Amino acid sequence: MTGMGKRGKNSVIFNSINGKRGQVTIFIIIAVIIVALGAAIYLFYPQISSTFGGEQDANSFIQTCIEDEIQENVETVSLQGGGLNPELHILYLDEKIEYLCYTEKYSQLCIVQRPLLDNSIESEIENGIEEEVKNCFSQLQSNFESRGYDVTMREGDINVELLPQRIVSTFNYTVTFDRAGETQRYESFNAILNNNLYELIGIANNIIDWESTYGNAETTLYMDLYHNLKVEKKKPEYGTDVYILTERTTGDKFQFATRSLVTAPGYGIAYAE
Repeated sequence: MTGMGKRGKNSVIFNSINGKRGQVTIFIIIAVIIVALGAAIYLFYPQISSTFGGEQDANSFIQTCIEDEIQENVETVSLQGGGLNPELHILYLDEKIEYLCYTEKYSQLCIVQRPLLDNSIESEIENGIEEEVKNCFSQLQSNFESRGYDVTMREGDINVELLPQRIVSTFNYTVTFDRAGETQRYESFNAILNNNLYELIGIANNIIDWESTYGNAETTLYMDLYHNLKVEKKKPEYGTDVYILTERTTGDKFQFATRSLVTAPGYGIAYAE
């Protein structure tokens, strides 16, 4: 009985020692992790500070400053057939709507006016926001200088991309912020606008293809395929069709005019509003 008691006591002591060793091991591992994290923060703090402080702050400033101007220009080109100042157009409901496929002759198919419609619209938006972009970066510089930064800036180009469900504007401005020996340098800024113009232009291009090939496009076919899409075709004057494409969910709209395969007056062809 006494021998069994000693072995039991020794077993308890042995387990206790092992438990303590396990606890010590855990504490050592935790200590190593803490030291490693501390070293990482020390080594990479300038980059972390830059990413979560200056860059987001500066980019958010530009996004907030320019987004209304982008929205306004997008709405203008969308309602005017892709141009800020359309030349070949029809006046419909007090809006200048550009002809994207047109012929002035009778019994002839229309000629596409903007073969690369998406690229053309991107350029229109770029030109439309250029002055406000300069103004926003001037405000950015003043804002950071008032917070104690030395700011150097070099203007760059503007790039607008129509992408699925969004429009991304990139401003390739090089901006350097310096304060208390810490320098942050950025070579581009982005502004994102949620908009379905990309999808609407895809539909518009398809309609234009039909107009230039067959002289007409059937609107109900598109609505059967795309249930969130509303397609209207108005005839404000003889020979002219105005197509109005509306995304039902977002309300985004694109409208344009065509004149194709028009029958000469006097052959009993009528038109309706």
